[in-house]
Amino acid sequence: MLSEKLLRELNEQIKYEFFSANYYLAMAAFCASRDFNGFANFFIVQAEEERFHAMKFFNFINERGERVFISALDEPKNDFQSLEEVFTLALHHEKFVTARIYSLMDLAGEEREHATISFLKWFIDEQVEEEAGMSDILSKIQRIGENGEGIYHLDKELSLRTFTPPAE
Repeated sequence: MLSEKLLRELNEQIKYEFFSANYYLAMAAFCASRDFNGFANFFIVQAEEERFHAMKFFNFINERGERVFISALDEPKNDFQSLEEVFTLALHHEKFVTARIYSLMDLAGEEREHATISFLKWFIDEQVEEEAGMSDILSKIQRIGENGEGIYHLDKELSLRTFTPPAE
């Protein structure tokens, strides 16, 4: 049985994962409005991933025999000035999510909630990948700029991204 505090925080994480999906859809919309359809695809796929993450938390809470509560989402930022700003904010957001996952892990450790610790290890590994991916693209944008052949090739590369849920 999960403590009230841990259950509340796990439910709150569902909210943050769904918020992340909306935030990335807002970023996709910005990219599409600038005819960066590959970048838009990148963020649409990222939003799918975030919804998958939310459902992992949803399913875990249910498997533990506890109650999921869905709460309202804040409106994400919709106005951006550049691709560099979008990826800077995306990286910042992933670092925020990482901090939340670490906090959940700390709480689960304090409560000696081993099943939750085991569950959260997947997210810790995932966040390393998420931050590295955002950082890599941000570095490329900073190096090549937002005009010219380099950005065209990066946009084309990102148009190939797909999401396949990992096998459990």
